Formats: sequence, structure tokens, C-alpha cells
Amino acid sequence: MADYRPRLVDDQLARGLRSAGAVLIEGPKACGKTSTARRQAGSIVRLDASPQIRAAGEADPNTLLDGATPRLIDEWQLVPGVWNAVRYQVDERQADGQFILTGSATPADDVTRHTGAGRVARVRMSPMTLHEAGHGTGAVSLAGLLDGEQPSSSASEAGISDIAELLCRGGWPGNLNRELGDALNANRDYLATIAGADIVTVDGVRRDPRKVSALIYALACSNGTYVTDKTLQADVNGRGETLAPRTLASYLDALCRLWIAVEQPAWGQHLRSSAQVRKAPKRHLVDPSLAVAALGATPRALVADPEAFGQQFESLVFRDLVVHAQAAGATVRAYQDGSGAEIDAVVVRDDQWLGIEVKLSARPEVVDMASAALLRIAKTMRTPPVALAVVTATGPSYRRPDGVNVVSILDLAP
Repeated sequence: MADYRPRLVDDQLARGLRSAGAVLIEGPKACGKTSTARRQAGSIVRLDASPQIRAAGEADPNTLLDGATPRLIDEWQLVPGVWNAVRYQVDERQADGQFILTGSATPADDVTRHTGAGRVARVRMSPMTLHEAGHGTGAVSLAGLLDGEQPSSSASEAGISDIAELLCRGGWPGNLNRELGDALNANRDYLATIAGADIVTVDGVRRDPRKVSALIYALACSNGTYVTDKTLQADVNGRGETLAPRTLASYLDALCRLWIAVEQPAWGQHLRSSAQVRKAPKRHLVDPSLAVAALGATPRALVADPEAFGQQFESLVFRDLVVHAQAAGATVRAYQDGSGAEIDAVVVRDDQWLGIEVKLSARPEVVDMASAALLRIAKTMRTPPVALAVVTATGPSYRRPDGVNVVSILDLAP
């Protein structure tokens, strides 16, 4: 606990405890949920600690609820009956801040969708952003960009190889103090555990670890793109495995329930024209370090392959934008029309939107093209953007004469 680094969800958790009887923190395993929750909990029971504790909870979930409040019930989904017990106690006690639930998987029947309204606040937790991990300057606020502020920051001393290393290391708190090689090994072990054990905890269905690994590899190949099920099937086949369409859907659903596969929803309701807009979401692994691990890549390999590096860097930016946007009361979407014109990320807050292009390089000619593309698309929208930005891996942050902001990922903050 002494090494705890503050997280953006700290304030969101505190706010939830003031406004609801219980707070549910959801996110992938090892992203820091337990450490964050323990800092505000009065007592704790860890359901992954022993079979005896789980057995007692399955016999009578109420035995898990006694303790100083807020009572933290860690990995609550291991004893699904806890949900209704907490809901009942929240109704009985008529007081806020009674329980904190953390979960690394959503149960198959997902009781949380039906019985938590008005009783349980939800907080989504992701791996750490570069800013949270202490690698960024924090000089450019996403909320500030939405409010029209002008970015201004000199270039960081970090180079492209440093960004590659940070991407491969990932936003996992456990990797902060590890040597790079050890962090890469930890990420590979993480995927092996997901494929061989964790995916069974979602619904008790036995899935072939080789097929799970092949699907994660397929998602890694297309990380941060509009990949179709057909393409995923082909990539799985390329690994010597097969997944029928219905089986593929089941495996994808399981990875989503584990918060390993995440979606970037489509956006386009502000179009002035009647152009067809893609409705399918982009697909990401929750942290690009998992894609790197699945592909067996290294920082050096990424630097040697700018196209692959650029693809994974876009997913890194998406990861950080999601966390920063959540803190600002916004969401992150993607836009592509029928002609192929696209915006990599659209940050939406109420009726405001901020369009973002992601470019690995900060070279003037690259930024010029990205800025021109953003301005062309913005002219087709019924609602003008509050701002447009090009997010780069390195370089300074500033506003161009045409009004487009250029922001280094190392400067980006909530």
C-alpha cells in the first residue's frame, strides 16, 4: 500500500460511496482494483483467497457482509449470490457507502443489469495511463481541450524507442518496478492464465486453451481496427485452429466478460449529409501490451515495423483516452463513413465532440495531412467540433494556425 500510485478512479469511487449504497468496480484482472478499493474500505473479504470462504458464502452470502463499512467484497462474482444479499442489505440499511464490490469478470447471467439500479454505482477501471504511471508531463488536459483550451508544452526528452518500451510494458501496476524483460514475461503469463484458467470462471464452460490463445492472437493482429468475425476466423485458422461462427461469438463474449476484449463504439449522429456511417465498433485488447505479448513482439521489433507500431500506438492512445474521458464525464467513440473517411477517436461529452487523429510520427508533413483530413470531415458535420487534435508519440504540444491542436501522448492528462 505504501507504493500505491493515485488513480483517476479514486475520486470516482469516493463519489460513488457518497451517492449509492454500494459501488461496483469492474475491470480486467491485475489492473489495480483491489488496491484502489482497499484504500477506502473499512473491512475486506477476498473471495479468491480460499475455497472455505467461498463455500461459506455460497451456503449463506450474508456471512460475507458483516464488517466495518464500506465492506469490500473482492472478486464478488465467485459467489454470485452475494449480489442479491448486498442489494437487500442496501435496502435495509438505507445508507450510502455500505459496500464496495470488485470483479474481474461479469457473470454469464449478469444479474447486475437487472437488480442494481438506484442501489449500486458502477466504476470502470482500466490499466494505468501513462499519466497515472508517472511517465507523462500532464501538461495538456483532455477536459481542457473539450473546453477550448490551447495546449502548450515543449517536446519531451523521450524518444520513439521509449514509447515502444512503455507500450510493451503496459499499464499494469505490477510491472511498474519490473525490469523490461520480466514485464514482458509477466504479460505472456497473463495471457496464458486467461486462456487456461480464467476464461472458465465466466460461466463454467470449458473452452480449449489453444483456441482461446489463437483468438487472442487474431485480436492482437487487428488490434484497434474494424476487424470482422470472418477475418478473425481466418486468423484463427492460420494458427491451426478452427472456430465455427457460433463458437467464435461465445469465445469473444467470454473475453469481453473478462474485460480483455473491449469495443470502441461507432459514432456519426452529427452528420450533415446522408452518407452511410459504419455502425460496427472497433475492437481492442484492453491494453496494447497484451497484443504485443500475443504477437511475441518486443520494443525493438515495434520500432523496426512502423506500420505495426502505429497500429498498436493507436490502441495505446485509445486506452488512455478512455480513462481520461471517463474522469471528464465523456466517452470515446470512432467514426468512419462509406467513403472511408475516418476519425480515429471521437471524445463525446453531452452534445460536444472532439475529433482526434492518432499519428506515431510528429513530422510536419504527417501532421499536415492528419489535420487536413480532420478539417475536411468536420465540415460535413451538423454540429461543429469543440476542438480537433492530432495525438503524436513524441514532440511538442501546441495549436496550429489552422486551429488543429497537436498533442503528445506524454503530455495528455485528464
